[in-house]
Amino acid sequence: MSNLEIIQQKIFRSDDSQLKLLLATVSFQGKKVVFTNGVFDLLHLGHIDYLSKAKDLGNYLVVGVNSDESARKLKKGTNRPIKDEISRSTIMASLRFVDMVIIFDEDTPYEIIKMVQPDVLVKGSDYQPEEIVGYDIVLVKGGEVVTIEFLPGYSTTAIEKKIKG
Repeated sequence: MSNLEIIQQKIFRSDDSQLKLLLATVSFQGKKVVFTNGVFDLLHLGHIDYLSKAKDLGNYLVVGVNSDESARKLKKGTNRPIKDEISRSTIMASLRFVDMVIIFDEDTPYEIIKMVQPDVLVKGSDYQPEEIVGYDIVLVKGGEVVTIEFLPGYSTTAIEKKIKG
């Protein structure tokens, strides 16, 4: 099996029948599951810093990645996403500290969070914890919602502007 095939085994669509079985296995193993999500259009040092800090909060990191359709609904710009969902999710899955990637079509990751039942829900510090989608699910479970400071000077929007400039 090639390295790319191994990486692709970490990628699921939200409606994949194997996904629930794998999540049940992870839960049975007693792993502390951390969940975060985003478009992750142009992976940069800010993303790496954020994701590695998220992984430090548990021992199994699940990353929800907006599908192309879902990303367009976020209205981040007429040319976004720049990279297609397969490219974005494969790059995300290639990171050693990312254990699973779930591509979702919905406007928010609420249904995925319901399915994953993470112990820790993570977003950037531009959110208040109670504003984070899935906050209610995680609190009912007895988990925690954590915000992580962004690494200053890094953003996909800034990179896009620099390329265009």
